Amino acid sequence: MRYETRQQETLKTFHFISTVWFVINAAYILIVGLLQASEKWWVIVSVSGYSALIVFLLISLYLFAIFKNVAGEKSTKEHSLTTSVYYLLFYYASPFIGTLAGSFAVGSSVSNYLLVMATGSLWVTFLVWIIIDPLLAVTEVLLPPGREHWRRRLAQARIEHEKDRLAKERLLAEVQVREQQQRSRWSKVLVPSAEELATLLISDNIGHELKKARVVNIGVDAWQMGGLNCMQQLHAMAMGISRRNCRDSRITDYISIWWDGIGTWRNDWLEKSS
Repeated sequence: MRYETRQQETLKTFHFISTVWFVINAAYILIVGLLQASEKWWVIVSVSGYSALIVFLLISLYLFAIFKNVAGEKSTKEHSLTTSVYYLLFYYASPFIGTLAGSFAVGSSVSNYLLVMATGSLWVTFLVWIIIDPLLAVTEVLLPPGREHWRRRLAQARIEHEKDRLAKERLLAEVQVREQQQRSRWSKVLVPSAEELATLLISDNIGHELKKARVVNIGVDAWQMGGLNCMQQLHAMAMGISRRNCRDSRITDYISIWWDGIGTWRNDWLEKSS
Protein backbone atom coordinates (compact mmCIF):
# COMPACT_ATOMS: atom_id res chain seq x y z
CA MET A 1 0.00 0.00 0.00
CA ARG A 2 2.80 2.41 0.87
CA TYR A 3 4.58 1.47 -2.34
CA GLU A 4 1.50 2.26 -4.45
CA THR A 5 0.98 5.56 -2.66
CA ARG A 6 4.62 6.53 -3.15
CA GLN A 7 4.38 5.50 -6.81
CA GLN A 8 1.30 7.67 -7.34
CA GLU A 9 2.97 10.64 -5.67
CA THR A 10 6.04 10.19 -7.87
CA LEU A 11 3.89 10.08 -11.02
CA LYS A 12 2.01 13.20 -9.94
CA THR A 13 5.27 15.03 -9.33
CA PHE A 14 6.64 13.94 -12.69
CA HIS A 15 3.39 15.01 -14.36
CA PHE A 16 3.65 18.44 -12.73
CA ILE A 17 7.27 18.85 -13.88
CA SER A 18 6.42 17.82 -17.45
CA THR A 19 3.48 20.24 -17.50
CA VAL A 20 5.75 23.07 -16.33
CA TRP A 21 8.22 22.14 -19.07
CA PHE A 22 5.44 22.19 -21.65
CA VAL A 23 4.30 25.63 -20.48
CA ILE A 24 7.87 26.93 -20.68
CA ASN A 25 8.17 25.71 -24.29
CA ALA A 26 4.78 27.17 -25.18
CA ALA A 27 5.72 30.52 -23.63
CA TYR A 28 9.03 30.54 -25.52
CA ILE A 29 7.29 29.91 -28.87
CA LEU A 30 4.73 32.60 -28.10
CA ILE A 31 7.41 35.16 -27.24
CA VAL A 32 9.35 34.35 -30.40
CA GLY A 33 6.17 34.68 -32.47
CA LEU A 34 5.39 38.04 -30.93
CA LEU A 35 8.91 39.35 -31.49
CA GLN A 36 8.81 38.24 -35.11
CA ALA A 37 5.51 40.08 -35.74
CA SER A 38 5.92 43.18 -37.87
CA GLU A 39 3.14 45.16 -36.13
CA LYS A 40 3.25 46.45 -32.58
CA TRP A 41 2.81 43.15 -30.79
CA TRP A 42 1.25 44.67 -27.67
CA VAL A 43 -1.62 45.97 -29.84
CA ILE A 44 -2.08 43.27 -32.49
CA VAL A 45 -0.97 39.72 -31.87
CA SER A 46 0.11 37.92 -34.99
CA VAL A 47 -2.09 34.93 -35.86
CA SER A 48 0.40 33.43 -38.26
CA GLY A 49 3.31 31.06 -37.93
CA TYR A 50 4.23 30.00 -34.43
CA SER A 51 1.53 32.18 -32.81
CA ALA A 52 -1.20 30.26 -34.61
CA LEU A 53 0.46 26.99 -33.63
CA ILE A 54 0.64 27.82 -29.94
CA VAL A 55 -2.95 29.11 -29.86
CA PHE A 56 -4.21 25.96 -31.57
CA LEU A 57 -2.30 23.64 -29.26
CA LEU A 58 -3.28 25.46 -26.09
CA ILE A 59 -6.97 25.44 -27.03
CA SER A 60 -6.79 21.74 -27.88
CA LEU A 61 -5.06 20.86 -24.62
CA TYR A 62 -7.52 23.01 -22.65
CA LEU A 63 -10.50 21.23 -24.20
CA PHE A 64 -8.77 17.91 -23.60
CA ALA A 65 -8.28 18.77 -19.90
CA ILE A 66 -12.00 19.54 -19.61
CA PHE A 67 -12.84 16.21 -21.27
CA LYS A 68 -10.53 14.32 -18.90
CA ASN A 69 -12.15 15.92 -15.85
CA VAL A 70 -15.64 15.08 -17.10
CA ALA A 71 -14.74 11.52 -18.03
CA GLY A 72 -13.11 10.85 -14.65
CA GLU A 73 -10.50 8.25 -13.84
CA LYS A 74 -10.07 5.23 -16.10
CA SER A 75 -10.91 1.76 -14.90
CA THR A 76 -7.78 -0.38 -14.63
CA LYS A 77 -9.77 -3.39 -15.87
CA GLU A 78 -11.08 -1.64 -18.98
CA HIS A 79 -7.83 0.25 -19.66
CA SER A 80 -5.06 -2.07 -18.59
CA LEU A 81 -2.54 -0.47 -20.96
CA THR A 82 -3.24 3.24 -20.53
CA THR A 83 -3.36 2.94 -16.73
CA SER A 84 -0.08 1.03 -16.44
CA VAL A 85 2.93 2.70 -14.87
CA TYR A 86 5.07 2.42 -17.99
CA TYR A 87 2.44 4.00 -20.21
CA LEU A 88 1.86 6.82 -17.71
CA LEU A 89 5.59 7.51 -17.66
CA PHE A 90 5.57 7.71 -21.44
CA TYR A 91 2.43 9.88 -21.35
CA TYR A 92 3.86 12.34 -18.81
CA ALA A 93 7.27 12.37 -20.51
CA SER A 94 5.79 13.53 -23.85
CA PRO A 95 7.04 17.14 -23.52
CA PHE A 96 10.56 15.91 -22.80
CA ILE A 97 10.45 13.35 -25.63
CA GLY A 98 9.44 16.10 -28.03
CA THR A 99 12.28 18.29 -26.85
CA LEU A 100 14.71 15.41 -27.29
CA ALA A 101 13.41 14.73 -30.79
CA GLY A 102 13.78 18.40 -31.70
CA SER A 103 17.36 18.42 -30.46
CA PHE A 104 18.38 16.15 -33.34
CA ALA A 105 17.35 18.78 -35.89
CA VAL A 106 19.93 21.07 -37.39
CA GLY A 107 19.39 24.78 -36.83
CA SER A 108 21.03 27.72 -38.52
CA SER A 109 21.33 29.56 -35.22
CA VAL A 110 20.92 28.97 -31.53
CA SER A 111 17.54 30.72 -31.46
CA ASN A 112 16.22 28.58 -34.34
CA TYR A 113 17.62 25.46 -32.70
CA LEU A 114 15.81 26.26 -29.43
CA LEU A 115 12.66 27.08 -31.37
CA VAL A 116 12.73 23.70 -33.11
CA MET A 117 13.18 21.94 -29.76
CA ALA A 118 10.27 23.84 -28.22
CA THR A 119 8.10 23.15 -31.26
CA GLY A 120 8.97 19.46 -31.08
CA SER A 121 7.89 19.40 -27.44
CA LEU A 122 4.52 20.92 -28.32
CA TRP A 123 3.90 18.67 -31.31
CA VAL A 124 4.77 15.44 -29.53
CA THR A 125 2.69 16.44 -26.51
CA PHE A 126 -0.24 17.25 -28.77
CA LEU A 127 0.20 13.98 -30.66
CA VAL A 128 0.32 11.82 -27.52
CA TRP A 129 -2.26 13.63 -25.34
CA ILE A 130 -4.83 14.54 -27.97
CA ILE A 131 -4.55 11.79 -30.60
CA ILE A 132 -2.74 8.67 -29.39
CA ASP A 133 -4.12 8.46 -25.85
CA PRO A 134 -7.83 8.79 -26.80
CA LEU A 135 -7.38 6.29 -29.65
CA LEU A 136 -5.74 3.77 -27.33
CA ALA A 137 -8.46 4.26 -24.72
CA VAL A 138 -11.21 3.68 -27.28
CA THR A 139 -9.38 0.63 -28.65
CA GLU A 140 -9.09 -0.86 -25.17
CA VAL A 141 -12.84 -0.50 -24.62
CA LEU A 142 -13.64 -2.05 -28.00
CA LEU A 143 -11.53 -5.14 -27.34
CA PRO A 144 -13.39 -8.17 -25.85
CA PRO A 145 -11.94 -7.86 -22.31
CA GLY A 146 -12.70 -4.14 -22.23
CA ARG A 147 -16.24 -4.64 -23.49
CA GLU A 148 -16.86 -7.34 -20.89
CA HIS A 149 -15.66 -5.17 -18.02
CA TRP A 150 -17.62 -2.23 -19.41
CA ARG A 151 -20.83 -4.31 -19.46
CA ARG A 152 -20.19 -5.49 -15.90
CA ARG A 153 -19.57 -1.94 -14.72
CA LEU A 154 -22.79 -0.70 -16.31
CA ALA A 155 -24.73 -3.64 -14.86
CA GLN A 156 -23.30 -2.92 -11.41
CA ALA A 157 -24.15 0.77 -11.80
CA ARG A 158 -27.75 -0.16 -12.68
CA ILE A 159 -27.94 -2.44 -9.65
CA GLU A 160 -26.64 0.33 -7.38
CA HIS A 161 -29.07 2.80 -8.91
CA GLU A 162 -31.96 0.39 -8.33
CA LYS A 163 -30.86 -0.12 -4.71
CA ASP A 164 -30.78 3.64 -4.16
CA ARG A 165 -34.22 4.01 -5.71
CA LEU A 166 -35.71 1.24 -3.56
CA ALA A 167 -34.07 2.69 -0.44
CA LYS A 168 -35.58 6.11 -1.19
CA GLU A 169 -39.00 4.55 -1.80
CA ARG A 170 -38.79 2.64 1.48
CA LEU A 171 -37.77 5.78 3.32
CA LEU A 172 -40.63 7.74 1.74
CA ALA A 173 -43.09 4.97 2.65
CA GLU A 174 -41.85 4.96 6.24
CA VAL A 175 -42.22 8.73 6.45
CA GLN A 176 -45.75 8.53 5.06
CA VAL A 177 -46.66 5.78 7.53
CA ARG A 178 -45.30 7.82 10.44
CA GLU A 179 -47.20 10.90 9.27
CA GLN A 180 -50.38 8.87 8.94
CA GLN A 181 -49.93 7.42 12.43
CA GLN A 182 -49.24 10.87 13.78
CA ARG A 183 -52.34 12.32 12.13
CA SER A 184 -54.40 9.43 13.46
CA ARG A 185 -53.12 10.14 16.97
CA TRP A 186 -53.76 13.87 16.59
CA SER A 187 -57.31 13.23 15.37
CA LYS A 188 -58.03 11.83 18.85
CA VAL A 189 -55.90 14.14 20.99
CA LEU A 190 -57.04 17.34 19.28
CA VAL A 191 -60.79 16.74 19.57
CA PRO A 192 -61.26 18.84 22.77
CA SER A 193 -59.22 21.73 21.35
CA ALA A 194 -61.09 21.57 18.03
CA GLU A 195 -64.47 21.63 19.81
CA GLU A 196 -63.36 24.58 21.95
CA LEU A 197 -62.13 26.48 18.88
CA ALA A 198 -65.42 25.81 17.10
CA THR A 199 -67.36 27.10 20.12
CA LEU A 200 -65.22 30.22 20.33
CA LEU A 201 -65.64 30.82 16.61
CA ILE A 202 -69.47 30.74 16.55
CA SER A 203 -70.19 32.03 20.07
CA ASP A 204 -71.32 35.64 20.62
CA ASN A 205 -71.30 35.48 24.42
CA ILE A 206 -67.51 35.80 24.81
CA GLY A 207 -65.61 39.05 24.49
CA HIS A 208 -63.52 39.60 21.38
CA GLU A 209 -60.21 39.99 23.21
CA LEU A 210 -60.78 37.01 25.48
CA LYS A 211 -61.81 34.90 22.50
CA LYS A 212 -58.72 35.96 20.52
CA ALA A 213 -56.37 35.27 23.46
CA ARG A 214 -57.77 31.77 23.95
CA VAL A 215 -57.58 30.95 20.22
CA VAL A 216 -53.96 32.12 20.14
CA ASN A 217 -53.07 30.00 23.20
CA ILE A 218 -54.61 26.91 21.60
CA GLY A 219 -52.66 27.61 18.42
CA VAL A 220 -49.39 27.90 20.37
CA ASP A 221 -50.10 24.58 22.09
CA ALA A 222 -50.74 22.93 18.71
CA TRP A 223 -47.50 24.36 17.31
CA GLN A 224 -45.55 23.03 20.28
CA MET A 225 -47.22 19.65 19.91
CA GLY A 226 -46.58 19.03 16.21
CA GLY A 227 -45.66 22.17 14.31
CA LEU A 228 -47.46 23.41 11.23
CA ASN A 229 -48.98 20.04 10.33
CA CYS A 230 -50.62 19.78 13.72
CA MET A 231 -51.97 23.33 13.46
CA GLN A 232 -53.39 22.63 10.00
CA GLN A 233 -55.13 19.47 11.16
CA LEU A 234 -56.56 21.22 14.24
CA HIS A 235 -57.75 24.11 12.07
CA ALA A 236 -59.49 21.77 9.63
CA MET A 237 -61.18 19.87 12.50
CA ALA A 238 -62.34 23.09 14.16
CA MET A 239 -63.75 24.54 10.94
CA GLY A 240 -65.57 21.28 10.20
CA ILE A 241 -67.16 21.18 13.66
CA SER A 242 -68.16 24.86 13.51
CA ARG A 243 -69.87 24.39 10.13
CA ARG A 244 -71.78 21.37 11.43
CA ASN A 245 -72.92 23.21 14.57
CA CYS A 246 -73.80 26.47 12.84
CA ARG A 247 -76.38 26.78 10.09
CA ASP A 248 -74.71 29.86 8.66
CA SER A 249 -72.14 28.54 6.18
CA ARG A 250 -70.54 31.99 5.84
CA ILE A 251 -68.33 31.69 8.90
CA THR A 252 -65.38 34.06 9.08
CA ASP A 253 -62.19 32.12 9.68
CA TYR A 254 -60.88 34.16 12.63
CA ILE A 255 -58.79 31.19 13.74
CA SER A 256 -56.53 31.43 10.70
CA ILE A 257 -56.34 35.21 11.07
CA TRP A 258 -55.44 35.18 14.77
CA TRP A 259 -52.93 32.37 14.31
CA ASP A 260 -50.91 34.36 11.78
CA GLY A 261 -47.34 34.59 13.05
CA ILE A 262 -47.47 31.54 15.32
CA GLY A 263 -44.51 29.38 14.24
CA THR A 264 -44.59 29.18 10.46
CA TRP A 265 -48.34 29.69 10.19
CA ARG A 266 -49.24 32.26 7.56
CA ASN A 267 -52.76 33.39 6.77
CA ASP A 268 -53.45 33.53 3.04
CA TRP A 269 -56.29 36.03 3.43
CA LEU A 270 -54.03 38.53 5.21
CA GLU A 271 -51.29 38.11 2.62
CA LYS A 272 -53.73 38.70 -0.24
CA SER A 273 -55.30 41.73 1.43
CA SER A 274 -51.90 43.26 2.18
